[in-house]
Amino acid sequence: MEQRKCVWSAAGGLYLWMTLCCRGCGAGEHQRRLYGDLLVNYSRLERPVRNDSASIRVELGLTLLQIIDVDEKNQVLITNAWLQLSWTDVYLSWDPEKYPGVQNLRFPSSLVWVPDILLYNSADERFDATFHTNVLVDSSGSCQYIPPGILKSTCYIDVRWFPFDVQKCDLKFGSWTHNGLLLDLQMMEVDISTYIPNGEWDLVGVPAKRNELYYECCKEPYPDVTFTVTMRRRTLYYGLNLLIPCVLISGLALLVFLLPADSGEKISLGITVLLSLTVFMLLVAEIMPATSDSVPLIAQYFASTMMIVGLSVVVTVLVLQFHHHDPHGGKMPKWVRVILLNWCAWFLRMKKPGDENRTASGTPPDCKYSHPPPDHSSASSAQMTTIQGQASIPSTTTNGNMNLHCHSTGTDNPGFPQCTDAGIVVCSGGIHSNDPSQHDIHLHQMKTLLQEQIPELSQILEEVQYIASRFRAKDEGEAVCSEWKFAAAVVDRLCLVAFSLFSIICTFTILMSAPNFIEAVFKDFT
Repeated sequence: MEQRKCVWSAAGGLYLWMTLCCRGCGAGEHQRRLYGDLLVNYSRLERPVRNDSASIRVELGLTLLQIIDVDEKNQVLITNAWLQLSWTDVYLSWDPEKYPGVQNLRFPSSLVWVPDILLYNSADERFDATFHTNVLVDSSGSCQYIPPGILKSTCYIDVRWFPFDVQKCDLKFGSWTHNGLLLDLQMMEVDISTYIPNGEWDLVGVPAKRNELYYECCKEPYPDVTFTVTMRRRTLYYGLNLLIPCVLISGLALLVFLLPADSGEKISLGITVLLSLTVFMLLVAEIMPATSDSVPLIAQYFASTMMIVGLSVVVTVLVLQFHHHDPHGGKMPKWVRVILLNWCAWFLRMKKPGDENRTASGTPPDCKYSHPPPDHSSASSAQMTTIQGQASIPSTTTNGNMNLHCHSTGTDNPGFPQCTDAGIVVCSGGIHSNDPSQHDIHLHQMKTLLQEQIPELSQILEEVQYIASRFRAKDEGEAVCSEWKFAAAVVDRLCLVAFSLFSIICTFTILMSAPNFIEAVFKDFT
Protein backbone atom coordinates (compact mmCIF):
# COMPACT_ATOMS: atom_id res chain seq x y z
CA MET A 1 0.00 0.00 0.00
CA GLU A 2 2.81 2.40 0.78
CA GLN A 3 4.43 1.62 -2.56
CA ARG A 4 1.13 2.19 -4.35
CA LYS A 5 0.73 5.53 -2.54
CA CYS A 6 4.21 6.58 -3.65
CA VAL A 7 3.37 5.67 -7.21
CA TRP A 8 0.15 7.64 -7.06
CA SER A 9 1.89 10.67 -5.57
CA ALA A 10 4.49 10.55 -8.32
CA ALA A 11 1.73 10.23 -10.89
CA GLY A 12 -0.01 13.23 -9.35
CA GLY A 13 3.14 15.28 -9.62
CA LEU A 14 3.54 14.18 -13.23
CA TYR A 15 -0.04 15.23 -13.95
CA LEU A 16 0.61 18.67 -12.58
CA TRP A 17 3.82 19.01 -14.61
CA MET A 18 2.13 17.89 -17.81
CA THR A 19 -0.77 20.26 -17.12
CA LEU A 20 1.53 23.23 -16.88
CA CYS A 21 3.57 22.23 -19.92
CA CYS A 22 0.72 21.28 -22.17
CA ARG A 23 -1.75 24.05 -21.31
CA GLY A 24 -3.27 25.27 -24.49
CA CYS A 25 -2.48 22.04 -26.33
CA GLY A 26 -5.36 20.10 -27.89
CA ALA A 27 -4.10 16.76 -26.65
CA GLY A 28 -3.40 17.96 -23.11
CA GLU A 29 -6.50 16.39 -21.62
CA HIS A 30 -5.88 13.03 -23.24
CA GLN A 31 -2.23 13.08 -22.19
CA ARG A 32 -3.16 13.72 -18.59
CA ARG A 33 -5.61 10.92 -18.68
CA LEU A 34 -3.13 8.63 -20.40
CA TYR A 35 -0.39 9.33 -17.85
CA GLY A 36 -2.79 8.45 -15.07
CA ASP A 37 -3.95 5.27 -16.77
CA LEU A 38 -0.41 4.04 -17.54
CA LEU A 39 1.07 4.70 -14.13
CA VAL A 40 -1.75 2.98 -12.27
CA ASN A 41 -0.33 -0.16 -10.67
CA TYR A 42 2.95 0.38 -12.60
CA SER A 43 6.18 -0.60 -10.79
CA ARG A 44 9.58 0.34 -12.16
CA LEU A 45 11.07 -2.56 -10.24
CA GLU A 46 9.44 -5.17 -12.48
CA ARG A 47 10.79 -6.24 -15.84
CA PRO A 48 8.23 -5.16 -18.43
CA VAL A 49 7.43 -8.64 -19.77
CA ARG A 50 4.20 -10.71 -19.78
CA ASN A 51 5.99 -13.88 -18.73
CA ASP A 52 8.61 -13.68 -16.03
CA SER A 53 10.58 -16.51 -17.63
CA ALA A 54 10.92 -14.61 -20.89
CA SER A 55 13.83 -12.26 -21.54
CA ILE A 56 13.48 -8.67 -22.54
CA ARG A 57 15.32 -7.63 -25.67
CA VAL A 58 17.41 -4.46 -25.25
CA GLU A 59 19.28 -2.96 -28.18
CA LEU A 60 22.36 -0.89 -27.45
CA GLY A 61 24.01 1.61 -29.80
CA LEU A 62 26.53 4.43 -29.52
CA THR A 63 26.86 7.88 -31.03
CA LEU A 64 30.46 9.10 -30.77
CA LEU A 65 30.70 12.88 -30.79
CA GLN A 66 34.31 13.62 -29.83
CA ILE A 67 37.54 12.15 -28.53
CA ILE A 68 38.33 14.62 -25.78
CA ASP A 69 41.65 13.28 -24.55
CA VAL A 70 43.87 10.21 -24.50
CA ASP A 71 45.84 10.23 -21.27
CA GLU A 72 48.84 8.02 -22.03
CA LYS A 73 50.32 8.58 -18.59
CA ASN A 74 47.25 7.27 -16.72
CA GLN A 75 45.99 5.15 -19.63
CA VAL A 76 42.52 6.68 -19.73
CA LEU A 77 40.35 7.52 -22.75
CA ILE A 78 37.91 10.42 -22.37
CA THR A 79 35.10 10.61 -24.96
CA ASN A 80 31.88 12.50 -25.45
CA ALA A 81 29.23 9.99 -26.48
CA TRP A 82 25.51 9.24 -26.43
CA LEU A 83 24.15 5.83 -25.56
CA GLN A 84 21.15 4.58 -27.56
CA LEU A 85 18.95 2.13 -25.67
CA SER A 86 15.69 0.76 -27.04
CA TRP A 87 13.31 -1.88 -25.69
CA THR A 88 9.62 -2.59 -25.51
CA ASP A 89 7.66 -2.01 -22.32
CA VAL A 90 4.35 -3.84 -22.57
CA TYR A 91 2.95 -1.91 -19.60
CA LEU A 92 3.40 1.45 -21.34
CA SER A 93 1.43 0.74 -24.54
CA TRP A 94 -2.01 2.21 -25.36
CA ASP A 95 -4.66 2.39 -28.03
CA PRO A 96 -4.21 5.59 -30.09
CA GLU A 97 -7.94 5.70 -30.87
CA LYS A 98 -8.79 6.04 -27.18
CA TYR A 99 -6.34 8.86 -26.78
CA PRO A 100 -6.54 10.90 -29.96
CA GLY A 101 -3.65 13.14 -30.75
CA VAL A 102 -1.27 11.46 -28.35
CA GLN A 103 1.55 9.84 -30.31
CA ASN A 104 4.28 9.54 -27.67
CA LEU A 105 4.98 10.25 -24.05
CA ARG A 106 8.07 11.25 -22.10
CA PHE A 107 8.75 9.72 -18.73
CA PRO A 108 11.58 10.55 -16.35
CA SER A 109 13.95 7.63 -16.03
CA SER A 110 13.18 7.51 -12.32
CA LEU A 111 9.49 6.61 -12.94
CA VAL A 112 9.76 3.77 -15.45
CA TRP A 113 11.86 0.66 -15.82
CA VAL A 114 15.27 1.33 -17.39
CA PRO A 115 17.88 -1.37 -18.03
CA ASP A 116 20.92 -1.10 -15.76
CA ILE A 117 23.46 -0.81 -18.57
CA LEU A 118 26.82 0.43 -17.32
CA LEU A 119 30.32 0.92 -18.71
CA TYR A 120 32.30 -1.98 -17.29
CA ASN A 121 35.74 -0.41 -17.72
CA SER A 122 34.74 2.99 -16.38
CA ALA A 123 37.45 5.16 -14.83
CA ASP A 124 35.10 7.88 -13.63
CA GLU A 125 34.77 8.71 -9.92
CA ARG A 126 31.01 8.26 -10.09
CA PHE A 127 31.41 5.19 -12.30
CA ASP A 128 28.19 6.05 -14.20
CA ALA A 129 28.91 9.38 -15.87
CA THR A 130 25.78 9.52 -18.05
CA PHE A 131 23.04 12.12 -17.66
CA HIS A 132 19.68 10.48 -16.97
CA THR A 133 17.27 11.93 -19.50
CA ASN A 134 13.60 11.20 -20.20
CA VAL A 135 12.44 7.99 -21.80
CA LEU A 136 10.50 8.47 -25.03
CA VAL A 137 7.59 6.00 -25.33
CA ASP A 138 5.23 5.50 -28.29
CA SER A 139 1.83 3.81 -28.44
CA SER A 140 3.28 0.34 -29.07
CA GLY A 141 5.33 0.54 -25.87
CA SER A 142 8.62 1.01 -27.69
CA CYS A 143 11.00 2.95 -25.45
CA GLN A 144 13.92 5.09 -26.54
CA TYR A 145 16.46 6.13 -23.92
CA ILE A 146 19.46 8.23 -25.06
CA PRO A 147 21.60 9.34 -22.09
CA PRO A 148 24.61 11.52 -23.03
CA GLY A 149 27.80 11.52 -21.00
CA ILE A 150 31.50 12.20 -20.76
CA LEU A 151 32.83 8.66 -20.65
CA LYS A 152 36.13 7.94 -18.95
CA SER A 153 37.28 4.44 -19.74
CA THR A 154 40.45 2.54 -18.99
CA CYS A 155 42.52 1.82 -22.06
CA TYR A 156 45.80 -0.02 -22.46
CA ILE A 157 48.06 2.37 -24.39
CA ASP A 158 50.60 0.50 -26.49
CA VAL A 159 53.49 2.96 -26.89
CA ARG A 160 55.64 0.58 -28.94
CA TRP A 161 55.37 2.66 -32.12
CA PHE A 162 55.00 6.12 -30.57
CA PRO A 163 54.56 8.65 -32.23
CA PHE A 164 53.47 6.54 -35.25
CA ASP A 165 51.08 4.42 -33.21
CA VAL A 166 47.50 3.24 -33.64
CA GLN A 167 45.53 2.81 -30.43
CA LYS A 168 42.47 0.64 -29.85
CA CYS A 169 40.40 1.44 -26.79
CA ASP A 170 37.38 -0.63 -25.79
CA LEU A 171 34.09 0.65 -24.38
CA LYS A 172 32.48 -2.40 -22.80
CA PHE A 173 28.78 -2.06 -21.91
CA GLY A 174 26.54 -4.59 -20.25
CA SER A 175 23.86 -5.15 -17.64
CA TRP A 176 25.18 -5.04 -14.11
CA THR A 177 22.63 -7.38 -12.49
CA HIS A 178 20.74 -9.17 -15.28
CA ASN A 179 22.12 -12.23 -17.00
CA GLY A 180 21.47 -13.21 -20.58
CA LEU A 181 18.35 -15.22 -19.71
CA LEU A 182 16.67 -12.14 -18.26
CA LEU A 183 18.02 -9.39 -20.49
CA ASP A 184 18.94 -10.13 -24.09
CA LEU A 185 21.42 -7.40 -24.98
CA GLN A 186 21.82 -6.83 -28.72
CA MET A 187 24.12 -4.58 -30.70
CA MET A 188 23.26 -1.60 -32.90
CA GLU A 189 25.41 0.29 -35.37
CA VAL A 190 27.70 3.08 -34.23
CA ASP A 191 26.85 6.56 -35.44
CA ILE A 192 29.88 8.79 -36.23
CA SER A 193 28.11 11.20 -38.59
CA THR A 194 28.34 14.03 -36.06
CA TYR A 195 31.91 13.29 -34.97
CA ILE A 196 34.10 16.33 -34.22
CA PRO A 197 37.71 15.78 -35.38
CA ASN A 198 40.46 15.76 -32.78
CA GLY A 199 43.72 17.69 -33.24
CA GLU A 200 45.91 14.85 -32.03
CA TRP A 201 44.03 11.74 -33.14
CA ASP A 202 42.41 10.61 -36.37
CA LEU A 203 39.39 8.36 -35.95
CA VAL A 204 39.87 5.22 -38.01
CA GLY A 205 36.66 3.48 -37.03
CA VAL A 206 34.46 2.21 -34.20
CA PRO A 207 33.69 -1.45 -34.79
CA ALA A 208 31.33 -3.18 -32.37
CA LYS A 209 31.09 -6.76 -31.17
CA ARG A 210 28.66 -8.69 -28.96
CA ASN A 211 30.21 -11.10 -26.48
CA GLU A 212 28.80 -13.71 -24.12
CA LEU A 213 30.88 -14.63 -21.11
CA TYR A 214 30.41 -17.48 -18.67
CA TYR A 215 31.77 -16.93 -15.19
CA GLU A 216 32.72 -19.59 -12.68
CA CYS A 217 30.12 -18.43 -10.22
CA CYS A 218 27.16 -18.75 -12.55
CA LYS A 219 26.08 -21.00 -15.39
CA GLU A 220 24.03 -18.29 -17.12
CA PRO A 221 25.64 -16.25 -19.91
CA TYR A 222 26.38 -12.59 -19.38
CA PRO A 223 26.27 -10.69 -22.67
CA ASP A 224 28.06 -7.42 -23.32
CA VAL A 225 28.59 -5.10 -26.27
CA THR A 226 32.11 -3.81 -26.82
CA PHE A 227 32.78 -0.76 -28.98
CA THR A 228 36.41 -0.52 -30.08
CA VAL A 229 37.50 3.06 -30.73
CA THR A 230 40.35 2.76 -33.25
CA MET A 231 42.40 5.92 -33.70
CA ARG A 232 45.71 6.88 -35.26
CA ARG A 233 48.01 9.48 -33.76
CA ARG A 234 48.72 12.56 -35.87
CA THR A 235 52.51 12.92 -35.97
CA LEU A 236 52.92 16.50 -37.18
CA TYR A 237 53.22 17.95 -33.67
CA TYR A 238 55.69 15.35 -32.47
CA GLY A 239 57.63 15.49 -35.71
CA LEU A 240 58.17 19.25 -35.46
CA ASN A 241 58.84 19.32 -31.71
CA LEU A 242 60.72 16.08 -31.08
CA LEU A 243 61.91 14.25 -34.19
CA ILE A 244 63.27 17.11 -36.31
CA PRO A 245 65.17 18.73 -33.37
CA CYS A 246 66.62 15.32 -32.53
CA VAL A 247 67.80 14.81 -36.12
CA LEU A 248 69.35 18.29 -36.17
CA ILE A 249 71.06 17.77 -32.83
CA SER A 250 72.48 14.44 -33.98
CA GLY A 251 73.76 16.27 -37.06
CA LEU A 252 75.50 18.75 -34.78
CA ALA A 253 77.22 15.81 -33.11
CA LEU A 254 78.93 15.08 -36.43
CA LEU A 255 80.39 18.58 -36.45
CA VAL A 256 82.55 17.53 -33.53
CA PHE A 257 84.74 15.66 -36.00
CA LEU A 258 85.05 18.73 -38.25
CA LEU A 259 86.04 21.10 -35.46
CA PRO A 260 89.83 21.67 -35.29
CA ALA A 261 91.51 20.14 -32.27
CA ASP A 262 93.37 23.37 -31.53
CA SER A 263 90.12 25.25 -30.94
CA GLY A 264 89.58 23.54 -27.60
CA GLU A 265 85.82 23.25 -28.10
CA LYS A 266 85.46 19.67 -29.33
CA ILE A 267 84.62 18.18 -25.94
CA SER A 268 82.33 21.11 -25.04
CA LEU A 269 80.32 20.70 -28.23
CA GLY A 270 79.92 16.94 -27.73
CA ILE A 271 78.78 17.28 -24.11
CA THR A 272 76.37 20.10 -25.01
CA VAL A 273 74.75 17.94 -27.69
CA LEU A 274 74.49 15.06 -25.23
CA LEU A 275 72.76 17.27 -22.65
CA SER A 276 70.32 18.55 -25.29
CA LEU A 277 69.32 15.01 -26.19
CA THR A 278 68.88 14.22 -22.51
CA VAL A 279 66.40 17.10 -22.17
CA PHE A 280 64.33 15.79 -25.11
CA MET A 281 64.49 12.30 -23.61
CA LEU A 282 63.01 13.64 -20.37
CA LEU A 283 60.17 15.28 -22.32
CA VAL A 284 59.30 11.94 -23.88
CA ALA A 285 59.51 10.20 -20.50
CA GLU A 286 56.96 12.67 -19.05
CA ILE A 287 54.46 11.79 -21.77
CA MET A 288 54.87 8.05 -21.78
CA PRO A 289 53.41 5.76 -19.09
CA ALA A 290 55.80 4.17 -16.65
CA THR A 291 55.58 0.73 -18.19
CA SER A 292 58.19 -1.91 -18.97
CA ASP A 293 56.11 -3.81 -21.49
CA SER A 294 57.64 -2.07 -24.48
CA VAL A 295 60.06 0.72 -25.33
CA PRO A 296 58.64 3.59 -27.42
CA LEU A 297 60.01 3.96 -30.92
CA ILE A 298 61.10 7.54 -30.31
CA ALA A 299 62.85 6.45 -27.12
CA GLN A 300 64.78 3.87 -29.13
CA TYR A 301 65.77 6.57 -31.60
CA PHE A 302 66.86 8.94 -28.83
CA ALA A 303 68.81 6.15 -27.14
CA SER A 304 70.67 5.28 -30.35
CA THR A 305 71.39 8.95 -31.01
CA MET A 306 72.67 9.45 -27.47
CA MET A 307 74.88 6.39 -27.90
CA ILE A 308 76.31 7.91 -31.09
CA VAL A 309 76.95 11.22 -29.36
CA GLY A 310 78.49 9.49 -26.34
CA LEU A 311 80.83 7.49 -28.56
CA SER A 312 81.73 10.69 -30.40
CA VAL A 313 82.81 12.24 -27.09
CA VAL A 314 84.95 9.18 -26.33
CA VAL A 315 86.53 9.29 -29.78
CA THR A 316 87.11 13.02 -29.41
CA VAL A 317 89.12 12.38 -26.24
CA LEU A 318 91.24 9.89 -28.21
CA VAL A 319 91.69 12.41 -31.03
CA LEU A 320 92.83 15.11 -28.62
CA GLN A 321 95.22 12.64 -27.04
CA PHE A 322 96.74 11.97 -30.46
CA HIS A 323 96.83 15.63 -31.43
CA HIS A 324 98.54 16.82 -28.25
CA HIS A 325 100.85 13.82 -27.92
CA ASP A 326 104.08 14.48 -26.05
CA PRO A 327 107.07 13.93 -28.41
CA HIS A 328 109.03 12.51 -25.48
CA GLY A 329 106.22 10.07 -24.71
CA GLY A 330 107.35 7.62 -27.37
CA LYS A 331 107.06 7.06 -31.07
CA MET A 332 103.96 5.76 -32.76
CA PRO A 333 103.63 1.95 -32.68
CA LYS A 334 104.14 0.22 -35.96
CA TRP A 335 100.66 -1.31 -36.11
CA VAL A 336 99.08 2.09 -35.47
CA ARG A 337 101.17 3.63 -38.24
CA VAL A 338 100.21 0.85 -40.66
CA ILE A 339 96.49 0.98 -39.88
CA LEU A 340 95.98 4.72 -39.58
CA LEU A 341 98.69 6.35 -41.69
CA ASN A 342 98.69 3.77 -44.47
CA TRP A 343 95.42 1.90 -44.83
CA CYS A 344 92.89 4.40 -43.42
CA ALA A 345 94.64 7.40 -44.99
CA TRP A 346 94.62 5.65 -48.38
CA PHE A 347 90.96 4.71 -47.98
CA LEU A 348 90.01 8.27 -47.04
CA ARG A 349 92.25 9.80 -49.78
CA MET A 350 94.21 11.77 -47.20
CA LYS A 351 97.84 12.80 -47.58
CA LYS A 352 100.22 14.00 -44.94
CA PRO A 353 100.67 17.81 -45.02
CA GLY A 354 103.84 18.72 -46.93
CA ASP A 355 104.10 15.49 -48.90
CA GLU A 356 102.73 17.07 -52.07
CA ASN A 357 105.16 20.01 -51.85
CA ARG A 358 108.15 17.73 -51.33
CA THR A 359 107.11 15.50 -54.17
CA ALA A 360 106.66 18.47 -56.52
CA SER A 361 110.07 20.01 -55.63
CA GLY A 362 111.96 16.73 -55.91
CA THR A 363 113.28 16.77 -52.34
CA PRO A 364 113.09 13.67 -50.25
CA PRO A 365 110.13 13.49 -47.88
CA ASP A 366 112.28 13.28 -44.75
CA CYS A 367 115.42 15.45 -44.45
CA LYS A 368 117.77 14.17 -41.78
CA TYR A 369 121.28 15.07 -40.69
CA SER A 370 123.69 12.80 -42.59
CA HIS A 371 127.00 14.11 -41.18
CA PRO A 372 128.09 12.41 -37.99
CA PRO A 373 129.25 14.66 -35.17
CA PRO A 374 133.02 15.03 -34.81
CA ASP A 375 135.04 13.32 -32.11
CA HIS A 376 136.03 15.63 -29.26
CA SER A 377 138.18 13.07 -27.43
CA SER A 378 141.58 14.53 -28.36
CA ALA A 379 142.76 18.00 -29.25
CA SER A 380 145.14 16.52 -31.83
CA SER A 381 142.28 15.89 -34.35
CA ALA A 382 140.27 19.17 -34.28
CA GLN A 383 138.57 20.19 -37.53
CA MET A 384 138.14 23.96 -37.97
CA THR A 385 135.15 25.78 -39.37
CA THR A 386 134.95 28.93 -41.40
CA ILE A 387 135.86 32.20 -39.70
CA GLN A 388 133.69 34.80 -41.44
CA GLY A 389 135.64 37.72 -42.95
CA GLN A 390 139.13 36.39 -42.03
CA ALA A 391 140.17 32.81 -42.74
CA SER A 392 139.10 29.22 -43.11
CA ILE A 393 141.66 27.04 -41.31
CA PRO A 394 140.87 23.34 -41.43
CA SER A 395 144.14 21.69 -40.51
CA THR A 396 145.66 19.03 -38.36
CA THR A 397 148.40 19.25 -35.80
CA THR A 398 150.97 16.57 -35.23
CA ASN A 399 153.02 16.84 -32.09
CA GLY A 400 152.33 20.57 -31.91
CA ASN A 401 153.74 21.30 -35.38
CA MET A 402 151.66 22.82 -38.16
CA ASN A 403 152.06 21.53 -41.71
CA LEU A 404 151.56 24.64 -43.79
CA HIS A 405 151.98 25.25 -47.47
CA CYS A 406 151.61 28.86 -48.58
CA HIS A 407 151.33 30.34 -51.99
CA SER A 408 150.13 33.60 -53.48
CA THR A 409 146.46 33.92 -54.32
CA GLY A 410 146.23 37.60 -55.20
CA THR A 411 143.39 38.33 -52.82
CA ASP A 412 142.58 41.77 -51.41
CA ASN A 413 143.26 40.95 -47.75
CA PRO A 414 147.02 40.41 -47.39
CA GLY A 415 148.44 38.98 -44.22
CA PHE A 416 145.54 36.55 -43.53
CA PRO A 417 145.90 32.90 -44.34
CA GLN A 418 143.36 31.07 -46.45
CA CYS A 419 143.29 27.32 -46.41
CA THR A 420 142.00 24.74 -48.81
CA ASP A 421 140.01 21.65 -47.95
CA ALA A 422 143.17 19.53 -48.03
CA GLY A 423 144.69 21.36 -45.04
CA ILE A 424 147.15 23.44 -47.19
CA VAL A 425 147.45 27.04 -46.10
CA VAL A 426 147.32 29.55 -48.92
CA CYS A 427 149.02 32.73 -47.85
CA SER A 428 148.07 35.96 -49.57
CA GLY A 429 150.13 39.00 -50.26
CA GLY A 430 153.83 39.17 -49.26
CA ILE A 431 154.19 35.58 -47.94
CA HIS A 432 155.66 34.32 -51.20
CA SER A 433 158.88 36.27 -50.68
CA ASN A 434 162.11 34.60 -51.84
CA ASP A 435 163.86 35.59 -48.62
CA PRO A 436 164.09 32.42 -46.45
CA SER A 437 164.40 34.38 -43.20
CA GLN A 438 161.35 36.44 -43.99
CA HIS A 439 159.48 33.27 -44.86
CA ASP A 440 160.39 31.66 -41.54
CA ILE A 441 159.20 34.74 -39.67
CA HIS A 442 155.80 34.58 -41.34
CA LEU A 443 155.53 30.87 -40.65
CA HIS A 444 156.36 31.41 -37.01
CA GLN A 445 153.76 34.16 -36.71
CA MET A 446 151.10 32.04 -38.35
CA LYS A 447 151.93 29.10 -36.12
CA THR A 448 151.69 31.27 -33.04
CA LEU A 449 148.35 32.74 -34.24
CA LEU A 450 146.84 29.31 -34.89
CA GLN A 451 147.98 27.94 -31.54
CA GLU A 452 146.33 30.88 -29.78
CA GLN A 453 143.02 30.47 -31.70
CA ILE A 454 142.62 26.68 -31.40
CA PRO A 455 140.94 26.69 -27.88
CA GLU A 456 138.49 29.40 -28.92
CA LEU A 457 137.64 27.56 -32.12
CA SER A 458 137.07 24.36 -30.15
CA GLN A 459 134.62 26.14 -27.86
CA ILE A 460 132.83 27.65 -30.85
CA LEU A 461 132.65 24.24 -32.46
CA GLU A 462 131.12 22.73 -29.32
CA GLU A 463 128.49 25.46 -29.16
CA VAL A 464 127.64 25.01 -32.82
CA GLN A 465 127.35 21.27 -32.37
CA TYR A 466 125.10 21.76 -29.32
CA ILE A 467 122.87 24.09 -31.30
CA ALA A 468 122.81 21.63 -34.17
CA SER A 469 121.87 18.78 -31.83
CA ARG A 470 119.07 20.90 -30.34
CA PHE A 471 117.72 21.65 -33.79
CA ARG A 472 118.04 18.00 -34.70
CA ALA A 473 116.13 16.92 -31.57
CA LYS A 474 113.52 19.59 -32.23
CA ASP A 475 113.07 18.40 -35.81
CA GLU A 476 112.74 14.83 -34.65
CA GLY A 477 110.15 15.86 -32.04
CA GLU A 478 108.23 17.85 -34.63
CA ALA A 479 108.28 14.84 -36.94
CA VAL A 480 106.84 12.64 -34.16
CA CYS A 481 104.18 15.23 -33.31
CA SER A 482 103.35 15.59 -36.99
CA GLU A 483 102.72 11.86 -37.25
CA TRP A 484 100.41 11.88 -34.23
CA LYS A 485 98.54 14.96 -35.49
CA PHE A 486 98.05 13.32 -38.87
CA ALA A 487 96.80 10.20 -37.10
CA ALA A 488 94.32 12.37 -35.17
CA ALA A 489 93.10 13.92 -38.43
CA VAL A 490 92.66 10.45 -39.94
CA VAL A 491 90.64 9.29 -36.92
CA ASP A 492 88.47 12.42 -37.16
CA ARG A 493 87.75 11.85 -40.85
CA LEU A 494 87.14 8.15 -40.35
CA CYS A 495 84.69 8.76 -37.48
CA LEU A 496 82.91 11.45 -39.49
CA VAL A 497 82.21 8.99 -42.29
CA ALA A 498 81.36 6.08 -39.98
CA PHE A 499 79.09 8.07 -37.64
CA SER A 500 77.31 9.74 -40.57
CA LEU A 501 76.48 6.36 -42.10
CA PHE A 502 75.47 4.97 -38.72
CA SER A 503 73.17 7.95 -38.01
CA ILE A 504 71.45 7.68 -41.39
CA ILE A 505 70.99 3.93 -41.05
CA CYS A 506 69.63 4.23 -37.50
CA THR A 507 67.23 7.02 -38.46
CA PHE A 508 65.64 5.20 -41.37
CA THR A 509 65.77 1.74 -39.79
CA ILE A 510 64.11 2.75 -36.52
CA LEU A 511 61.57 5.25 -37.84
CA MET A 512 60.53 3.26 -40.90
CA SER A 513 59.97 0.14 -38.80
CA ALA A 514 56.64 1.66 -37.68
CA PRO A 515 53.73 0.00 -39.52
CA ASN A 516 52.08 3.25 -40.59
CA PHE A 517 55.18 5.45 -40.97
CA ILE A 518 54.65 6.17 -44.68
CA GLU A 519 50.95 6.89 -44.22
CA ALA A 520 51.58 9.20 -41.27
CA VAL A 521 54.31 11.15 -43.03
CA PHE A 522 52.43 11.66 -46.28
CA LYS A 523 49.14 12.48 -44.55
CA ASP A 524 50.36 14.78 -41.79
CA PHE A 525 53.35 16.50 -43.40
CA THR A 526 51.71 17.21 -46.76
